[in-house]
Parts: sequence; C-alpha cells; structure tokens
Amino acid sequence: MPPPRSWLPFAGIALLLLVAMPWYRSPGAAPEIWLGLPDWVAVAALCFVGVVALNAFAWWGAPRDDDPPEGE
Repeated sequence: MPPPRSWLPFAGIALLLLVAMPWYRSPGAAPEIWLGLPDWVAVAALCFVGVVALNAFAWWGAPRDDDPPEGE
C-alpha cells in the first residue's frame, strides 16, 4: 500500500476539529453574533466547511480501483 500523498491535510483536519470545539470560551461569557449566529456556532460551522474541503483535497489524488497501474 503506498504512503499517503501528504500528512498536511490530515494535520489541518485535526487542527480545525480542535478549533471547532468551544473549549476556549469563558464560562458564562455573552456570545457575539457573527453571520446571524453566536460566534462559537459560526466558528464551528466554518471549521466543518474547512474539514470537508480538506477531505475532498485529500481524496482527490487517491488512487481508484479502476485506475490502470502505472507503466501500462
């Protein structure tokens, strides 16, 4: 099995998943409104969009079963 193309998309996904969790907020702090949502919800939604984009990038170059082997 060939090694993954790059570990960077997976590191980016891990980082975005950590940022998406509102653990860094102070308990009881009043949320600001961004894009019509509380700030922690907007940050989480944008992070999940980023996770989807990085997943698509990581899978884009993955070999498929119907691809002919190299050299043929």
